[in-house]
Amino acid sequence: MKKSEWTIPELLELSGGYWATCALHAGVRLDVFTPLNGVTLSAEEVAFACQCEPRAMEMLLNALASIGLIEKEANGYRDTTFSAQYLVKTAPGYLGHIIRHHHHLMAGWASLHEAIQSGTPVRTSISHGDDNAERESFLLGMYNLASQLAPGIAAAIDLGGCQRLLDFGGGPGTYAIHFCRQNPELKAVVYDLPSTRTFAENTIARYGLSDRISFTAGDYHKNPVPAGFDAAWLSHILHAEGPEGCRTILRKAVDAVAPGGTLLAQEFILNDAKDGPQFPALFSLNMLLGTSSGQSYSEGELRGMMTEAGLIDIRRIALDLPNGAGIMAGTVA
Repeated sequence: MKKSEWTIPELLELSGGYWATCALHAGVRLDVFTPLNGVTLSAEEVAFACQCEPRAMEMLLNALASIGLIEKEANGYRDTTFSAQYLVKTAPGYLGHIIRHHHHLMAGWASLHEAIQSGTPVRTSISHGDDNAERESFLLGMYNLASQLAPGIAAAIDLGGCQRLLDFGGGPGTYAIHFCRQNPELKAVVYDLPSTRTFAENTIARYGLSDRISFTAGDYHKNPVPAGFDAAWLSHILHAEGPEGCRTILRKAVDAVAPGGTLLAQEFILNDAKDGPQFPALFSLNMLLGTSSGQSYSEGELRGMMTEAGLIDIRRIALDLPNGAGIMAGTVA
């Protein structure tokens, strides 16, 4: 929610808020939460487990305790219930990959003023960079987030009558998996870069859906897109493109769907004044830092581009999603 009045302490807290963020990032990168899962350890014991200097580790643990991500007891430290669920590497809900991805973005954010002065990105796109650790954190981080949201989204969207779904730029196929689990008659194709194939096929196999979900390799910027689908799902693809790139992608997705079929696009959606919600507004800056023309779009802009691509009956699906995310739907004319 937008603040209408500020105090000096609140302003200074905002200015220095990255200190707490950096403490969290350090805790995840050093994996301090895993040895504290279900046991109480001294700072020295955690330092030994994480191969760190004990005095510095004690400072980090105290900081994480002040944030509320670790509990400090008389004889040492232990995870909170929340940390055990989401910050321990072996936990099913582990979110460390997306946190590591956020850490990789920080250097670019520190140069935001340069990107605004020049209007050009100051970091290499993760999909084109040479850092395998960054790409892995990005892919696994996107899987982390999608795994949290996809079951609820799949349950809320009616795909009854659809036989074939295209997960357009679908990465590991998380949404295809949950749409197929929700709709027993549905089959799906995940369309993404060849480098994503192994991750996707392994993920699909883990859910026992290899007979219903296949992977087709291709670059939707350059290659033809498979056709003959009843529905297409595009999740957080458009924000990496400028308006013309969005129109091209939407036209390709529309051409892949039979007349009367449905196109669904999930994005962080700005209001039409573009001054909120806060996350999509900040995310637009994140796109400035790493892409030549990407940005967040307003609902009105998305409606306009979807109309130009040949969609009718365009509507926003009534779902309460985090971070200003929303799902736009349209019918192929």
